[in-house]
Amino acid sequence: MDKLSQMEVMKLLMQLAVMLMMGRLFAEIARKLKQPTVVGEIVAGIILGPTILGMLSPEWFEVIFPSGSSGIVLDGFVQVAVVMLLFIAGLEVDLHIVLQQGRQALFTSTLGLIVPFAIGFLFPYVFPEFFGFANGDHLAFALFMGTSMAITALPVIARILMDLGIFRTRMGMLVISSAMINDLIGWLIFSVVLSMIGKSHQNISLWQTIMLTVGFTALMLTVGRGLLNRILPWINKKLAWPGGLLSLSLAMCFLAASFTEYIGIHAIFGAFIFGVALGDSEHMSERAKEIIHQFINNIFAPLFFVAIGLKVNFVTNFDLPLTVAIILIAFAGKIIGSGVGTRLGGFNWKESLAAGFGMNARGAMEIILGLIALENGLINEKVFVSLVIMALVTSMTSGPLMKWSLSRNWIK
Repeated sequence: MDKLSQMEVMKLLMQLAVMLMMGRLFAEIARKLKQPTVVGEIVAGIILGPTILGMLSPEWFEVIFPSGSSGIVLDGFVQVAVVMLLFIAGLEVDLHIVLQQGRQALFTSTLGLIVPFAIGFLFPYVFPEFFGFANGDHLAFALFMGTSMAITALPVIARILMDLGIFRTRMGMLVISSAMINDLIGWLIFSVVLSMIGKSHQNISLWQTIMLTVGFTALMLTVGRGLLNRILPWINKKLAWPGGLLSLSLAMCFLAASFTEYIGIHAIFGAFIFGVALGDSEHMSERAKEIIHQFINNIFAPLFFVAIGLKVNFVTNFDLPLTVAIILIAFAGKIIGSGVGTRLGGFNWKESLAAGFGMNARGAMEIILGLIALENGLINEKVFVSLVIMALVTSMTSGPLMKWSLSRNWIK
């Protein structure tokens, strides 16, 4: 059995140390500037990666991040980090809030999904060369671009609403519930897109994958939720707290992720759906969720977001026309779709515009989506860089634009 040499173990540990220290340093800088910490962590990765360190000192870049076994193991850490990130994103989804919003959330989420998806699909489908499509499945590429425009970043939106002091208001609950529905449907569509490009298990057809995906989702959100609601009191009472809950919840998360990976959907979907089922239990306390969040957000999340900057050169792969086009499509689709949907739900135009700005935040979810598409050959490096920049721009502007909209007296 092959194993890492002493030198490779040393290099792996050095990589993890450098990534965590740089990620924390720039996350704190971003926090001081009142920006999402993910912005600082990605900047740290860009500094450590081929964009800056690789250009200024290729020798040092090769010393810190050499190719070989340690790089493969580091990639494994990053894959686990992605699964964990989607798990805690699922924990944020509160199905009771979604049901309480009813018709209003249905309008906002439906139009907030359909309009950006349609615009994001149409332009890449009609102008594939401009959007970086070279070869492969043209339809799958356009479907991915539509999905990337439609998906939201629930954790970012929740933080923005809390910062503005409107999280528990009628409009805040509407935006949160709509974002929850968007995430559920968006990740389901993306899973099907991955199946279309041949990522599914060789013995499972596309339609079988789709049926298994829908069946898994329905089962986890009904029977699975019921079972977890019965098991959690026993875990909390009989096992050491919070260690028992932490270890078993992550173990079940990995099992759900491995199942969806097997049937041809990415592992992140299984982790996300399990997170939704677990987080919806009345026996999953806010304190327990906070412990899981702190563990993942401060250890594994920085590894993933710093690794983003190590993947590609953000200077050589920066395409200004493509980036501007993707940002404009992202803004137009979400603001128009979610804004009109909120207005149809009975809110005034001031609140509707604010909701559109809030739903426009893409954040970590967009970046995870882009990285998986890049790794599976669905998009190239230029599209990936544009999507990362779009995710950062929408996340950084969402809060200020919401605040501006709600402060305007001329919008009725």
